Amino acid sequence: MIPPPTFPVWKNLTLLQVWSVVIAVIVFRPIQGVSVIELLAQWQLHLSVGVCVLSVVSGSPPTASLSSLMELESCVSNLSLAHEIVMNTDFCLKPRSPPTGRQEKLSNTTGGKLVILVYLEGKAIEIVHQAFWDSLREHLNSEPPNYNPAVVLLQDVKSMLQSLLLPGQVRLRSQMDEVLDMELIQQEVDHGVLDLHKRAGYIISTMAALCAPVRDPEVRALRDLKDPVELLREIFRILGLMNTDMVNFTIHNFRPYLLQQAVQYERAKFQQILDKQPGECEGRRLSVFKSLTCARPDSPSIDSQDAVSATTVLHRAYIHLLHWDLQDQKYPETVLMDRARLDALGQQLQVLVLEAAVLLLIQAQCGSAVFSLQGFVGKLRRSVTALLEGSHTRGALLGLGETAVQQVKEALSGLGGAALPRDNQDLLRGQISDLWKHNNPVRTLIGQDTIQGFLQAMLQGGPAKRSPELVPALRLVSAELAELGTAFGRIVHFNRTVFGPFYAPILRKLLFPPGERKVRSDK
Repeated sequence: MIPPPTFPVWKNLTLLQVWSVVIAVIVFRPIQGVSVIELLAQWQLHLSVGVCVLSVVSGSPPTASLSSLMELESCVSNLSLAHEIVMNTDFCLKPRSPPTGRQEKLSNTTGGKLVILVYLEGKAIEIVHQAFWDSLREHLNSEPPNYNPAVVLLQDVKSMLQSLLLPGQVRLRSQMDEVLDMELIQQEVDHGVLDLHKRAGYIISTMAALCAPVRDPEVRALRDLKDPVELLREIFRILGLMNTDMVNFTIHNFRPYLLQQAVQYERAKFQQILDKQPGECEGRRLSVFKSLTCARPDSPSIDSQDAVSATTVLHRAYIHLLHWDLQDQKYPETVLMDRARLDALGQQLQVLVLEAAVLLLIQAQCGSAVFSLQGFVGKLRRSVTALLEGSHTRGALLGLGETAVQQVKEALSGLGGAALPRDNQDLLRGQISDLWKHNNPVRTLIGQDTIQGFLQAMLQGGPAKRSPELVPALRLVSAELAELGTAFGRIVHFNRTVFGPFYAPILRKLLFPPGERKVRSDK
């Protein structure tokens, strides 16, 4: 096992040098011939990158050169990759999974068409690879054997092993050059005396010395392979895994330094995109902010003094993203890299709103005594989550109403109290089924008034004096709400820090038209 490297020199590098090293390590390491676009697909960044590129170049003139578009795509890809490393604490590369035959499930996956394309690409790669190894087998089995294709593979293996070496492993590098001397190997091929298994034995021993402990069983299994084609194929596969391990190890060690310089790097990269497509990127931010500046102090959670605050408008814009239509591709490009995270938080928020609404309606019909029964709230919330998973339609809420009434009846029976009258049961079913309407008063009270005020207060970063008092039903989901708010606040804080200079002129233009004096300053 290789010793962990130290990185004292990285403290003296500029932000551009540090990020360039990381991206170069990821993009240019030969991981089983996987390109950067394939890696982006594996990291589930393909959708964000693809939409972002389209959103930026949508207005490009027909005369735009291919080289400029490729340069723009590279800039967007690097920005997305850097952002994902910073925002996703569990970020790591994963080896390509072999394509499966479960085509029927692909169309039901998020971004089904794109997943099908990725699947077809995987099948094409599998077919090409199989054809290559079949061709190699024919060369080795011919009379006399033709080892020239194997020499090329040995050269590739040597290059991959050398890419795993640390700068201080000079002795091992010299030994590798001596044993895997390609000129000597070519001479052995020319004289028909190449011992492929001998060279493979050295390669396996070197892999065992360099690999992570998790790869030890797979490396040991190589010694049991006698077929030279299968042996080479497995060597390449495991070297690809080892390369991925090294990249992940590098990212893990770089991460503290990347976090220190992420804001400047992302801002600089985004400015490069704006410079390449001037005037194309402001429209979506402008449309979002403009729609939110029209909301004057009639909002219960915001006082009149804050109605013209740039900070308030910006926070409203962020909260508005939690309710964005999943099918709407006109997404502000400054938050496009976080769309998957924001959409997931939005879905969690909708479930919390419906859970709180159901609890509030039950409390109104049955009183607070039923909530004192041990396990009642947890069981009810699990039922809400299960029944509403992936669907907030009227049919799902009708089923939820029936389940809720049944659980309330069981709870009241357990308490030994009077049964819930049939009229109240019917009323409760009807009230819960009406929650599918977005303008439902109970849903509006909890979602748009109380929870949005709570999120506004969390984004302010101060005491929650601006948020209204949480209703009892919301106190039952307060832990989940606080967790959601923390995750949301982390995304918002980083985005505002990076893109604040780009938002400022737009907000100034909207809030303070030409000729109007700015009556107060706003951070």
